[in-house]
Amino acid sequence: MRYLLLLLLFSTGLTAQKAITLEDIWATYTFSPDGVSGFNFLQDGTSYAALEDNQVVTYDITTGEQTGTILADFDGRIDDYEFSADEKKLLLSSETEQLFRRSSESFYYVYDTAAGTTTPVYPEKKHRLATLDPTGQRVAFVVDNNVYIKNLADGQLTQVTEDGEINAIINGATDWVYEEEFGFSKALYWSPDGQRLAYLKFDERKVPEFTYTDFHNNLYPDYVTFKYPKVGAENSTVSLHSYDLSSGETSDLLTVNENSEQEWHYLPRVQWTNNADELTAQRMNRHQSKLELILFNLQEGSQRTLLEEENRYYIDVHDNLTFLDDGFVWTSEQDGFNQLYRYDMQGGTPERLTSQRYDVTEFYGVHDGTLYFQAAGRDPMEREVYAKSLRGRDLPRPLASEPGYNSAEFSGTYDYFVLSHSTINSPETVRVMDAAGSQVRKIVDNATLAQTVQDYDFQPAEFFTFTSEEGTELNGYLVKPANMDSTVAHPLLMHVYGGPGSQQVLDNWRGQNMAWFQMLAQQGFVVAVVDNRGTGARGEEMKKQTYLTLGKQETEDQISAARYLGSLPYIDADRIGIFGWSYGGFMALNAILHGNDIFAAAISVAPVTNWKWYDSIYTERYMRTYEENKAGYDENSPVNFADRLEGDLLLVHGMGDDNVHFQHTAEMANALIMHNKQFETYFYPNRNHGIYGGPTRLHLYTKMTNFLLRSIGPAAATK
Repeated sequence: MRYLLLLLLFSTGLTAQKAITLEDIWATYTFSPDGVSGFNFLQDGTSYAALEDNQVVTYDITTGEQTGTILADFDGRIDDYEFSADEKKLLLSSETEQLFRRSSESFYYVYDTAAGTTTPVYPEKKHRLATLDPTGQRVAFVVDNNVYIKNLADGQLTQVTEDGEINAIINGATDWVYEEEFGFSKALYWSPDGQRLAYLKFDERKVPEFTYTDFHNNLYPDYVTFKYPKVGAENSTVSLHSYDLSSGETSDLLTVNENSEQEWHYLPRVQWTNNADELTAQRMNRHQSKLELILFNLQEGSQRTLLEEENRYYIDVHDNLTFLDDGFVWTSEQDGFNQLYRYDMQGGTPERLTSQRYDVTEFYGVHDGTLYFQAAGRDPMEREVYAKSLRGRDLPRPLASEPGYNSAEFSGTYDYFVLSHSTINSPETVRVMDAAGSQVRKIVDNATLAQTVQDYDFQPAEFFTFTSEEGTELNGYLVKPANMDSTVAHPLLMHVYGGPGSQQVLDNWRGQNMAWFQMLAQQGFVVAVVDNRGTGARGEEMKKQTYLTLGKQETEDQISAARYLGSLPYIDADRIGIFGWSYGGFMALNAILHGNDIFAAAISVAPVTNWKWYDSIYTERYMRTYEENKAGYDENSPVNFADRLEGDLLLVHGMGDDNVHFQHTAEMANALIMHNKQFETYFYPNRNHGIYGGPTRLHLYTKMTNFLLRSIGPAAATK
């Protein structure tokens, strides 16, 4: 292959390196770390279950010794499993087919550990979202957009809803935009005693439809049509209901977006309290700047507001709601950083539980009066795990603070936790820790991968900071060739994502792209990644200053970073390229158009090219509607600046992308054509936003590598 020839001609220090190939990265997955499949802590707090070789087996958490086999002879492939609350039953999924990002359909089965019997939930056809009730006696699920409940003792099937219809009414599951942007597909909620089933209903009849084309060697292609609300379009009317198993009656609790006059537009979260009679729902306005937490007492038939929050920008929906006996814990950015608060169920001023000027990034829970959470306490590029008293004024106590990225999963008793740790230069280790944060043993050490990385002579990523021309200190990292001659100018590839709250500059193992960066470094490139304004873990103002102008500040920062890096003696300022995917593809286009004197090449994969073509929830959260903010949309849309293209551009998109539609790239291509701008394009039939399957990633990265070598690579210096 051409890039291998160029590798031999132009890389430095090659004799000491084992050459990385694209086949290593995307065919044999040589640089992929090991993990633990199907890990679940068991209730005793000292053991866990794992899915291995199509069996569910148990281990002692402290010794790693296998202690038993729960399920050994399932007739089929186990895709996933979960325990009932009492761990006497297993819910198994098999023959799973992906629908969208977080949704799928499967055949589900319930395995009784005592009887050793396996019961199919609904053998007639694949179904969705099967959920055991807390008592393990019943399972709820969705078929053809209707909710069903099966009694496991006698097999009796109860159809809870009857009005489900494709592209019209959805019961018990979310519509496309809730799934993608609020991050959940299951809308079934068992009460703590298993006597009530709450569920959401989506009426999406007014939501406009979108169609994309699939090609499968038939005489005519297939057309996939689904409801997709773009900016300013109609969203689903969403309602909350509760079905009472004893009476067979359904209570209608709350409806949002019934008409254009109603302020409340979304129901992004539903959760039971510890009381089986009390259900909560969060509702938001369309701008997502107001939120209310509503409490429903189903026994009394009453409702009241537990919490109200309003933000001059927007409020991020999260899952950090934990109910206590006399209140609840909640996270909020109301004081400038994401912090923990305790609320009383009867109202009053919330108590701030953490008061540090850093962001709490994960909330793990409360146990025996102690809070457990993850935070960017020491540095926004790192993460630590902390414990703190729920009621005291003590400072957070670090449980895991090794330099790099620490994340935890706690046992039900909180006597142990599984700690995952990595750095940007060392792959993940998984260890068992005790309650004090002392290591008990290792589960995964990835020693083989660590040795492989040495064999291929991965170069250490180097963190740096610089102050942009606008005046903000930004974080980044560099990957340089081995034995680099700092007096020789090298081509530079910048990688960008840059979307609201995201981070690419983190001290954790960076996955397949890092292996590609290392391969490019072997071929004489310097690779840089910089987090622009709008990115996360540096407080609310840093994250939200791109509000209403997505793409403006971010592009300014990437251009400023390119100027700074181009001034370094070992960077060739005439050979700077930029690569991004999705939001990063949007950024790569803006960079080469607005920075056409800086960037010589850009690779834009699956880009948004005007936010007015993207979905309602994500875009309006940051931009409001097009009618409210035309300048914000148009002045930062790459399609409106196609005339500025000077460098080399590779434009890539999957034609089956249900998320960022192929429409975006088609419109961008048309704008470039109308300005007689030459560019390269790759399209991938039937591939979604991830552009994968079989050799697809290998195919794509081969094209991208060759494009970079030709446009800005070492050989390009002689053109």
